[in-house]
Amino acid sequence: MELNEEFFAFINEHLYAYTDRLLFSASRYHSVDVAKAVEQILIRRRLKTKLPAWTAHEKLFFPSRIAAEQCSSDITAKYKQSLIKGATLCDLTGGMGVDAYYFSQCVERVTYVERNTDYAEAAARNFEILGATNIQVLNADATEIAPRIEAVTFYIDPARRSAANKRLFALHDCEPDVLQMKAALLNKGARVIIKVSPMADIEETLRLLPETCEVHIISVGNECKELLFVLENAAVGDVNVFTINYTSAGDVQQFRFHWNEEKTAQADYASEINKYLYEPNASVMKSGAFKLAAARYSLKKLHRHSHLYTSSELTDNFAGRIFSVEEVLPFSKQTLKTLSDRYPQANITCRNFPLTTDTLRQRMHIKDGGNVYIFATTFASDTKVIIVARRG
Repeated sequence: MELNEEFFAFINEHLYAYTDRLLFSASRYHSVDVAKAVEQILIRRRLKTKLPAWTAHEKLFFPSRIAAEQCSSDITAKYKQSLIKGATLCDLTGGMGVDAYYFSQCVERVTYVERNTDYAEAAARNFEILGATNIQVLNADATEIAPRIEAVTFYIDPARRSAANKRLFALHDCEPDVLQMKAALLNKGARVIIKVSPMADIEETLRLLPETCEVHIISVGNECKELLFVLENAAVGDVNVFTINYTSAGDVQQFRFHWNEEKTAQADYASEINKYLYEPNASVMKSGAFKLAAARYSLKKLHRHSHLYTSSELTDNFAGRIFSVEEVLPFSKQTLKTLSDRYPQANITCRNFPLTTDTLRQRMHIKDGGNVYIFATTFASDTKVIIVARRG
């Protein structure tokens, strides 16, 4: 298929059109592959928020919906720039090329490696349009070509889908096999950055990657997007853990600690629920720093397993959401019956509670949304409570 002026003019002209109608009337457009153009339209719509710097370029070509789904966002790719060591970098799993492009802004030379020919060709074309002249594109298998590449930093984002398009979470199931490659890469370079599934167990992954010196957990809009392990050959002491959340309001919440700090941290537990309630963001939750969060922010933890906190005085730099408590009610049938009369609409969260959020909402007959937040959780001596609160 020729990516000519007419093809991209069609995309830009119909960017907000009904795509079903375009496909139905495809025979009217003799010189345009309408199906391929519609795919580009749908991808651009999906990437508009995730990758605005790329979708702003009218002539960039996105090789597939899967590539668009799996690529980094502008925000996460820019964050990873801070993890680079040295003047040369090799991205061994190039994909759509977003990470390689942002890496190229901070180093002298980037080597992009991708075994999928369509992806590699699209990336080479897009790099040229974006003016990234310091990226070498290699259409090759990472495992085969890695021994011939020289770089200070290696970046790997192993494929986390099987041939049957099933999601994979275990590191040894992904391709390429970083467990087999890591030693050779560390002998060649100073640093290896590995992106793993956000669902991966951190402690188990640290056991598999004992060379890890840093773990970075990146959330956007309180949704965990990337989990990165940074490996180095030097002797590793206690692993540094960085949790980052880019909020929808444009703020950046950060919480940093050493991995073993959580094991020795002591949390104070609340005897009552005070004026303010605190909910850690997704990155802190993923890190498991539950006792440490209480100690660092001088907060009282509601229960060993609830991961909610309270205080009588406001701690406004907390890495998460802060609520003003309006009332605390015992969990009972009577409470569930009367809540919907006073709060017909609310955001409901269950933490360390025997019911799921959906089940509780059905029992309460409360619509989703609004500015009221209802937390169902366990407090103190395994007492089940309902907390009604508002943001701020």
